Amino acid sequence: MILQCVNCGKEYNTFHYRCQACASSDAPPKGILKVVYAQSDTSCDFDELVNASFIQLLPIESERFLSPLSVGKTPLYEFRYVSEKGRSLPFFVKDDSRNPTFSYKDRASDIVCAYAAENSIDTIAAASTGNAGSSLAGICASNRQNAVVFAPASAPKNKLLQIISYGARLIPVEGNYDKAFELCNAACEEFGWFNRNTAWNPLTIEGKKTCAFEIVAQLGQKAPSDVFVPVGDGVIVGGIYRGFEDLRNLGFIDAIPRIHAVQSVESANILRNLDTQDFVMNSAHTFADSISVDYPANFYMVRHMIRKYNGNPVLVEEDEIRAAMLVLARDYGIFSEPAAATAFAGFRKVMESGAVGDSPIVVNTGSGLKDPAAFASNVAMPAPVKPTLEALLESMS
Repeated sequence: MILQCVNCGKEYNTFHYRCQACASSDAPPKGILKVVYAQSDTSCDFDELVNASFIQLLPIESERFLSPLSVGKTPLYEFRYVSEKGRSLPFFVKDDSRNPTFSYKDRASDIVCAYAAENSIDTIAAASTGNAGSSLAGICASNRQNAVVFAPASAPKNKLLQIISYGARLIPVEGNYDKAFELCNAACEEFGWFNRNTAWNPLTIEGKKTCAFEIVAQLGQKAPSDVFVPVGDGVIVGGIYRGFEDLRNLGFIDAIPRIHAVQSVESANILRNLDTQDFVMNSAHTFADSISVDYPANFYMVRHMIRKYNGNPVLVEEDEIRAAMLVLARDYGIFSEPAAATAFAGFRKVMESGAVGDSPIVVNTGSGLKDPAAFASNVAMPAPVKPTLEALLESMS
């Protein structure tokens, strides 16, 4: 395993959180590292990779250190979408709400915790608005490791309760995710905990790329035409790019699909800075808490990949996210949290323009059960009826 800086290209043969040449107090952070593999490390065919859970393309030595929980291997559902203009098109939903703690973040936590286990590290910490924290807590519980989670005190209560229920030490932080991130980094340095923070730890991106591997396997060793991904700090979309990049570099697919990076207009600090010389931050105010980020940790990697692979930035309104949540639930039986539904909102928006290929995939990153209160303004709870047939008939008239 070699770690390479996405800014200067410097390589490291031992584990580092960030590039020592580029690391600074800048926000977003520079010096993010990505893992690269020697061609000799991956000398096998695609079926062998699938059967071995892609272990040769991951920064751990053995499957035995992975969580005993079933992380990844999530279903790929095929549906048909009819646009407002009458265009009908099949599409797929990669449903990562089926992970053990009900979010995509389990992929990253599994790899980080496995690496920690291999290296006899027993305490792992993370900052989170909820999903990464509950993921770390759940995976650590399954591995008998210690988890410490820093979360904004304003995070959805259901997510905080999930973190505590898994036995993690929860540190509610006054302020937003960025404040929790800063405190977590400082605490890890002070106490020597292994830092799982998104993008800060390069292994998180490695964990999140496994979704791309599974998609290609589920399509019969074929890349999809398009992939719609919700974007906050940029690690999920960066990981998905890295997964397709690995498979393309090894000759298992011919090309990288078009990635549609979808952000709310109320939290678009990646997409609005794709062409700027100096990063300009606009405070995030989206109700989709999992993608509400002021300083996206993986900005520089994502910007490079969107430019290199002709990715498509998609901005959606808050009301479009709310509508997407309802359509996913009512028309397809997928109950997604706001951040996850953002990807589907982007798909609907792009679909109306006709700019979608023949096998688009929407990545559903988290369950609506994470934040059921988000549906409160979208649905009306019916009034109770008396337990008589007459009262029932009257209520249905």
